[in-house]
Amino acid sequence: MLYELRTYLIPAGRMPDILARFATVTLSLFARHGMELVGFWTEVGPQAENALVYLLRFADEAAQERAWRAFRADPEWVAARARTEAAGPIVARVISKNLAPTPFSPLQ
Repeated sequence: MLYELRTYLIPAGRMPDILARFATVTLSLFARHGMELVGFWTEVGPQAENALVYLLRFADEAAQERAWRAFRADPEWVAARARTEAAGPIVARVISKNLAPTPFSPLQ
Protein backbone atom coordinates (compact mmCIF):
# COMPACT_ATOMS: atom_id res chain seq x y z
CA MET A 1 0.00 0.00 0.00
CA LEU A 2 1.07 3.54 -0.75
CA TYR A 3 -0.37 6.65 0.85
CA GLU A 4 -0.11 10.13 -0.64
CA LEU A 5 -0.30 13.02 1.80
CA ARG A 6 -1.26 16.22 -0.01
CA THR A 7 -1.26 19.70 1.52
CA TYR A 8 -2.78 22.58 -0.41
CA LEU A 9 -1.86 26.08 0.73
CA ILE A 10 -4.89 28.21 -0.05
CA PRO A 11 -4.86 31.93 -0.88
CA ALA A 12 -6.64 34.16 1.62
CA GLY A 13 -10.40 34.05 1.25
CA ARG A 14 -10.42 31.07 -1.14
CA MET A 15 -10.93 28.16 1.31
CA PRO A 16 -14.72 28.06 0.69
CA ASP A 17 -14.01 27.77 -3.05
CA ILE A 18 -11.61 24.82 -2.76
CA LEU A 19 -13.89 23.04 -0.28
CA ALA A 20 -16.85 23.50 -2.63
CA ARG A 21 -14.89 22.17 -5.60
CA PHE A 22 -13.87 19.04 -3.70
CA ALA A 23 -17.41 18.47 -2.44
CA THR A 24 -19.17 18.98 -5.76
CA VAL A 25 -16.69 17.77 -8.38
CA THR A 26 -13.32 16.44 -7.28
CA LEU A 27 -14.40 13.64 -4.96
CA SER A 28 -16.54 11.95 -7.62
CA LEU A 29 -13.64 12.23 -10.07
CA PHE A 30 -11.29 10.68 -7.52
CA ALA A 31 -13.67 7.73 -7.23
CA ARG A 32 -13.98 7.47 -11.01
CA HIS A 33 -10.21 7.20 -11.35
CA GLY A 34 -9.59 4.76 -8.49
CA MET A 35 -8.24 7.29 -6.01
CA GLU A 36 -9.23 6.06 -2.57
CA LEU A 37 -9.74 8.89 -0.10
CA VAL A 38 -8.69 8.19 3.50
CA GLY A 39 -9.50 11.61 4.98
CA PHE A 40 -9.53 15.40 4.75
CA TRP A 41 -8.46 17.98 7.30
CA THR A 42 -8.01 21.71 7.76
CA GLU A 43 -5.47 23.06 10.19
CA VAL A 44 -6.63 24.64 13.44
CA GLY A 45 -4.96 26.57 16.22
CA PRO A 46 -2.82 29.69 16.53
CA GLN A 47 -0.04 28.37 14.22
CA ALA A 48 -2.44 27.07 11.56
CA GLU A 49 -1.81 27.89 7.95
CA ASN A 50 -4.63 28.36 5.46
CA ALA A 51 -4.17 24.74 4.41
CA LEU A 52 -6.27 21.82 3.26
CA VAL A 53 -4.70 18.41 3.92
CA TYR A 54 -5.85 15.05 2.60
CA LEU A 55 -4.66 11.48 2.37
CA LEU A 56 -5.15 9.12 -0.58
CA ARG A 57 -4.45 5.37 -0.72
CA PHE A 58 -3.12 3.50 -3.77
CA ALA A 59 -2.05 -0.09 -4.36
CA ASP A 60 1.39 1.09 -5.52
CA GLU A 61 3.21 3.89 -7.35
CA ALA A 62 2.13 2.65 -10.77
CA ALA A 63 -1.54 2.82 -9.72
CA GLN A 64 -0.95 6.29 -8.31
CA GLU A 65 0.65 7.52 -11.53
CA ARG A 66 -2.15 6.05 -13.69
CA ALA A 67 -4.85 7.57 -11.49
CA TRP A 68 -3.36 11.06 -11.47
CA ARG A 69 -2.71 10.97 -15.22
CA ALA A 70 -6.32 9.96 -15.92
CA PHE A 71 -7.68 12.50 -13.41
CA ARG A 72 -5.73 15.42 -14.88
CA ALA A 73 -6.83 14.51 -18.42
CA ASP A 74 -10.51 14.08 -17.50
CA PRO A 75 -12.57 16.68 -19.45
CA GLU A 76 -14.87 17.17 -16.45
CA TRP A 77 -11.86 18.08 -14.28
CA VAL A 78 -10.39 20.40 -16.92
CA ALA A 79 -13.71 22.25 -17.22
CA ALA A 80 -14.28 22.39 -13.44
CA ARG A 81 -10.81 23.73 -12.81
CA ALA A 82 -11.20 26.45 -15.45
CA ARG A 83 -14.62 27.42 -14.07
CA THR A 84 -13.58 27.48 -10.39
CA GLU A 85 -10.36 29.37 -11.06
CA ALA A 86 -11.86 32.00 -13.38
CA ALA A 87 -11.31 34.63 -10.65
CA GLY A 88 -7.77 33.36 -9.93
CA PRO A 89 -6.10 30.29 -8.47
CA ILE A 90 -7.66 28.65 -5.44
CA VAL A 91 -4.47 26.76 -4.60
CA ALA A 92 -1.23 28.68 -4.07
CA ARG A 93 1.00 25.65 -3.54
CA VAL A 94 0.72 21.86 -3.46
CA ILE A 95 2.97 19.77 -1.24
CA SER A 96 2.79 16.04 -1.97
CA LYS A 97 4.55 13.27 -0.07
CA ASN A 98 4.34 9.51 -0.58
CA LEU A 99 4.22 7.48 2.61
CA ALA A 100 4.58 3.76 3.31
CA PRO A 101 2.92 2.37 6.44
CA THR A 102 5.10 0.84 9.12
CA PRO A 103 4.48 -2.82 10.00
CA PHE A 104 2.58 -1.74 13.13
CA SER A 105 0.42 0.91 11.45
CA PRO A 106 -3.35 0.36 11.55
CA LEU A 107 -3.40 1.68 7.97
CA GLN A 108 -2.21 -1.25 5.89
